[in-house]
Amino acid sequence: MKKQKLYPEPTVGALIFNKEGKIFLMKSPKWRNLYSLTGGHIELGETAEQALTREVWEETGLKINNIEFSGLQEYVFGKEFYRPKHFIFLDFNCKTNNQTVKLDGREGTSYVWVTINEALKLPLNPYTRTTILRYKRKHRR
Repeated sequence: MKKQKLYPEPTVGALIFNKEGKIFLMKSPKWRNLYSLTGGHIELGETAEQALTREVWEETGLKINNIEFSGLQEYVFGKEFYRPKHFIFLDFNCKTNNQTVKLDGREGTSYVWVTINEALKLPLNPYTRTTILRYKRKHRR
């Protein structure tokens, strides 16, 4: 019997800004109830931006625009996720014109709209924290 090869999983994450400049974060049971970005797997035949748009819609009901790549991170069998995984995170900044959120109940259990500085005071998964800090460094005013 041939052994199946396992590979890292490419995923996308969205740092979503509303009209007031606040960001969307949700508590995720998959990340031990830490606040996290919305996102998920890139499906076969889908671009990263298409996956981001789909995942955000599926998990929150939000439509996003002004999508901009912000960086890459790797997650290799860390303890923060509920099971062992090797992810390649493609992180994006984006905007939404509405704030009516409909959580799917599986990926997120509650959510907040907060400023960047307020977000950094919350219990965040480390990859979300890195994405927010990257944004803050790049957009210092």
